Amino acid sequence: MDAAVKSDDQLADRRQIRDLLENWVVWRDAGDWERFRQVWHPDGRMMATWFQGSGDEFIRVSQEGWARGVSILHFLGGISIEVSGSRAISQTKMTISQRGDVEGVTCDVVCTGRFYDFLEKRNNRWGIVLRQPIYEKDRIDPVSPAAKLELDAALLARFPEGYRHLAYMQTRIGYTVKPDMPGLKGEEVEQLYRRGAAWLRGARL
Repeated sequence: MDAAVKSDDQLADRRQIRDLLENWVVWRDAGDWERFRQVWHPDGRMMATWFQGSGDEFIRVSQEGWARGVSILHFLGGISIEVSGSRAISQTKMTISQRGDVEGVTCDVVCTGRFYDFLEKRNNRWGIVLRQPIYEKDRIDPVSPAAKLELDAALLARFPEGYRHLAYMQTRIGYTVKPDMPGLKGEEVEQLYRRGAAWLRGARL
């Protein structure tokens, strides 16, 4: 293939992937569920602190949470994309912001990290095969500056540093939180990087 044509194809792939990643956040946070479904392949899976399962199941539980007033929003930063033929790995800087009641106080939790995505092009369409967030650091703040918040130190210490306040809130509102998600450092994230490299080489997930 001519180098210029190959370069144009790679640029087109990267644009499509970037659009997909940005649409994920906008459509999910807006509750635009039918368009949100388009970013996944049928076998796509979502890993999160409070949910692990298929893309379709993630949409269902997100709708249920939406109906109950669960407030989880996302904001994106820089995006790094590696493309190898019909496969890609992307890393996207992001924040997760959740509002809820913690020990009787309305609070906001903000967690900073990355979305680490396994993507594949099938029938000329890119889609997510696996989304695994990486949780780097978080904090919790009462919405009212006058409010006093006291946390259960033992519960807080059960969770990794990168998402312990997010996990605390989610536990308090009734979710079962996965305790071994990847963070900025450690074996979990190193294993994820190895899986990503293998994916680009053609390995199965």
